[in-house]
Amino acid sequence: MTTARLAPRTALFLPASNPRAIAKARGLDADMVILDLEDSVRDDAKAEARAAAVAAVAEGFGPRLAAIRINGIGSAEHGADLDAVAGSVADFVVLPKVESAVEAAAVAEACGRPLLAMIETPLGVLAAAAIAAAPGVGGLLTGTNDLAATLRLPPSSGRGAMALALQTIVLAARAAEVWALDGVFNALDDAQGLAAECREGRALGFDGKTLIHPNQIAVAAAAFGPTPQEIADAEALIAAATGGAERYRDRMIETMHVDQARALLARL
Repeated sequence: MTTARLAPRTALFLPASNPRAIAKARGLDADMVILDLEDSVRDDAKAEARAAAVAAVAEGFGPRLAAIRINGIGSAEHGADLDAVAGSVADFVVLPKVESAVEAAAVAEACGRPLLAMIETPLGVLAAAAIAAAPGVGGLLTGTNDLAATLRLPPSSGRGAMALALQTIVLAARAAEVWALDGVFNALDDAQGLAAECREGRALGFDGKTLIHPNQIAVAAAAFGPTPQEIADAEALIAAATGGAERYRDRMIETMHVDQARALLARL
């Protein structure tokens, strides 16, 4: 599906079992809040977290988009999670470890809202194009931690070892005209490392970054937004364009470049 809203630059994961974090999120500058029912919630707290997530999205997060990440297909909590999200006012449902278009479409239909499919395994990467194009899918989220584990990458390998997988996810999202969000950055006190990874993600074509701590929001938002120079260049190009192919400064431009400039300014 084509996702009408502008893609979020920042999507913050929060445990749905943490009421203080949820309350704090209402004052943060994240574009999206993802209330997690999966990995960050203990097994004995799943039911309580599920109820808390439904209540939290009902109260709202102001202008921020609200999503609920449910437990995966085959888990004991999956059915109850589907029912809870279907009865909630969440903007999106997030499904972990998606590996087929069929399961993505089924969950989107069951919940009655757009699905953000997490690509976290080799099978998911290989099926990414079909998943992105499935009915009800609004975007792909990259699960880099699980992806690195399932690819059996050594801890020292870095993101370069996942380059093909990351670009495949972006290609799939672009072909289907849905969102593509980059994976989380694990080091909480390394702002420079986060900024570098965000710049790399933007260069690959990702729309934004999934985050695990509030102190990562400002860095990611800045990295995924246009720079002052890019803004000035886009405005100048639009003002100079007269239609068709023509010379602009030291290069040739055409309608495609004007459209790119307008899309960049729409992200402000």
